[in-house]
Amino acid sequence: MRTFAIAFLVVAALCGGAQAQGYSTPAEQRYSPYSGSLPVCDDPGVLSTITSRFAQKETEYWHSGLQMGGCERIREIGLRANGAGYIPRRYCVARAQLSDLKPRAVIYAIREGLGIIGWGYGVEWCVVGRDENLAYAPGCQAVRPIMDTDILGEKGLQAIISDLLKSSPYHVDGQ
Repeated sequence: MRTFAIAFLVVAALCGGAQAQGYSTPAEQRYSPYSGSLPVCDDPGVLSTITSRFAQKETEYWHSGLQMGGCERIREIGLRANGAGYIPRRYCVARAQLSDLKPRAVIYAIREGLGIIGWGYGVEWCVVGRDENLAYAPGCQAVRPIMDTDILGEKGLQAIISDLLKSSPYHVDGQ
C-alpha cells in the first residue's frame, strides 16, 4: 500500500509539472499555432464591427435607436496581457460618440482566431454605461485583461477613461 501511495505521488507530481508547462509555451508554438498578428486598435475593420454591432444591439434588443457615430482617442491598454500561453489578444479603449450626445468609453478586445467559425479575428466590446444586461459587469471588466489588476489596475483604467471623456465637444458637466 505504501508503494502504491509513493507511485501515485510521483505520477501526480509529473503530471502537475506537465500541466504547468502548457501555459508557459507561447501560443505560436503549439500544435494549433497562432501567428500573433492582430489588427491595431484603430483598424477601420475593428471599429466598423463595433459600430455596426452596437447599432444592431440597440435597435433589435433594446429598441433605443441609439447610434455610435464613431470612436476617437483610441488607446491600447494591453497586448497579450494575459500571458504568452493564451490566445493572442489586443486590449483597447476609446471614446465613443453616441447619438444621445453623451461621450462613453468603449473597452474592446481583438482576439486572434476567434472570428466566425474560428476564422480571422474576433472583436469583443463593451460600452461603459450601456451594458444593460450586465454581460460584462461590473463596469465592462469582463472584456479587460485577466491580469489587469497587476498591469493597469482599476484606478489606472479609470484615469484613462476619465481622460478620454474630458475635453469632449459633447461633454456636459454633471453627466
